[in-house]
Amino acid sequence: MKTDFDVWAPKANTMTLLADGRKLSMSRGDNGWWHVQHAELPGDIDYGYLIDDADTPVPDPRSRRQPDGVHALSRTFDPGLHEWHDGDWVSPGLDGGAIYELHIGTFTPEGTFDAAIGKLDYLVDLGVRYVELLPVNAFNGTHNWGYDGVLWYAVQETYGGPEGYQRFVDAAHQAGLGVIQDVVYNHLGPSGNYLPMFGPYLSEGKGNTWGDSLNLDGPLSDVVRRYILDNVRMWFRDFHVDGLRLDAVHALHDERAVHILEEMAVETENCAQELGKPLFLVAESDLNDPRLITPRELNGYGLSGQWSDDFHHAAHTNLTGENGGYYEDFDSLAALAKVLKDGFFHDGSFSSFRGRTHGRPINKEVVEARQLVTCIQNHDQIGNRAAGDRLSASLDYPRLALGAVLNLTVPFTPMIFMGEEFGASTPWQFFTSHPEPELGKATAEGRLREFERMGWDPATVPNPQDPATFANSKLDWSEVDQDGHAKLLDLYRRLLQLRADRPDLTDQDLRSVNVDFDEVGRWLVLHRGDTAVALNFADAPREVPVPFNGSSKVLLETVPAELYGDALQLPAYGAAVLAAG
Repeated sequence: MKTDFDVWAPKANTMTLLADGRKLSMSRGDNGWWHVQHAELPGDIDYGYLIDDADTPVPDPRSRRQPDGVHALSRTFDPGLHEWHDGDWVSPGLDGGAIYELHIGTFTPEGTFDAAIGKLDYLVDLGVRYVELLPVNAFNGTHNWGYDGVLWYAVQETYGGPEGYQRFVDAAHQAGLGVIQDVVYNHLGPSGNYLPMFGPYLSEGKGNTWGDSLNLDGPLSDVVRRYILDNVRMWFRDFHVDGLRLDAVHALHDERAVHILEEMAVETENCAQELGKPLFLVAESDLNDPRLITPRELNGYGLSGQWSDDFHHAAHTNLTGENGGYYEDFDSLAALAKVLKDGFFHDGSFSSFRGRTHGRPINKEVVEARQLVTCIQNHDQIGNRAAGDRLSASLDYPRLALGAVLNLTVPFTPMIFMGEEFGASTPWQFFTSHPEPELGKATAEGRLREFERMGWDPATVPNPQDPATFANSKLDWSEVDQDGHAKLLDLYRRLLQLRADRPDLTDQDLRSVNVDFDEVGRWLVLHRGDTAVALNFADAPREVPVPFNGSSKVLLETVPAELYGDALQLPAYGAAVLAAG
């Protein structure tokens, strides 16, 4: 049981530990650290810190549990007490296998880790390789997307706390599924952030979209960086996760010679060596900068992967016809073809949405296809729409199936957002549960302002503080067995099985990707070795040329297609996967 308490508080003149109702004066050590010993106790204890002459304690910046919320006392937690049973799990690393992104609070009616365990067999049967959880660290209120977290070392109690999280990862590994955890290091939420009372964790005047940036390069930033790196290590060591998805790394303001992302990559590699298993980092970035995923020996940061928004935008525009806002540049099959061949669309080209040139080309000699994570839907691209509507709200089966074939046959690492695979009719909306009325009001008003640039009707924007907004976003699992939904689910299963069976579909060499397309005819053929993917984006049948010298065979089709000679007759919005011979 924990007997020593240490906290970094260089701003404090005095520090007092409040534990079990007792007050213990702390001693100032080196570099702003304070220390005190506590008598050994038989169980976990609740504690907090009194800074200077304060009467109200605040949580530990490295708190491992917040049973009564982010404003209350911390509670000790020993991660070593869990008896792990995942010794037979062997992580494949980021290898092109499909990722399933889910939010614990809305994935099941109960919204807990234990309830999610009950769906692991379903995910195994679906054929995905990894489960990616939206942030689970402690946040204000009972439900939230998770990106407003304030205590990065604590796991949200309403989900099941750290013990529930360990049970989930353990069960996932035993089922043969890896786990990726979404983490947020670019900002802290608006309520429950007491870190500035302890020390200069934030950089005033260097804000991003969500608030003040972390102090990564100012005075005393060494300890702040260590705060992040130790958290990276915590997920790998204490919770056995296989990878981390790093939220919005373009909002990390760091002017040091060694960027924090490079330090994270080094920390991850060192941890992987210590634990004897593959570990990886995937960044969300809108910079289109291949430096993130370029090896460090070639002056890159050495991350394993990054999201590719360009693929989403090109796929979405060609599937839906939406071409406003940031979709404008992607309104062509030429844009989609460029992304399929080059990874990025904007790689030094003019971005009309930004009003400037954007991006840099990927070096295909160095970067592999698996390093780009792609999707046709994700939590942001659905939840940041005015009504939180999925593609299934506006597209029929043929176009949903077309999107599925496109996403699951790409050279990259495909990702599926929960419910996408059965065409969930439930929306996924932006929801919060801030107890402070003024914060709730400000969040709702700010949400309306966000949509002005995209031209969406404010009347369609749900109030994020309304409990119904959260309830409406929960998946309806009864849909899985309904005719239309079951048909799409079966397609996803067959596509994921085909991806696993056909090495062509996971070939990592971007140099071997070739694309033919007809902008006027609205068809595209993706060539992957002895496999070809034919896609008809037109609302009428199209005759599509196919390779293999008239000896093609159809491996999968979304609607009945007719193959004859060197051509394939595809119905409107039809798709087919073909093989030589």
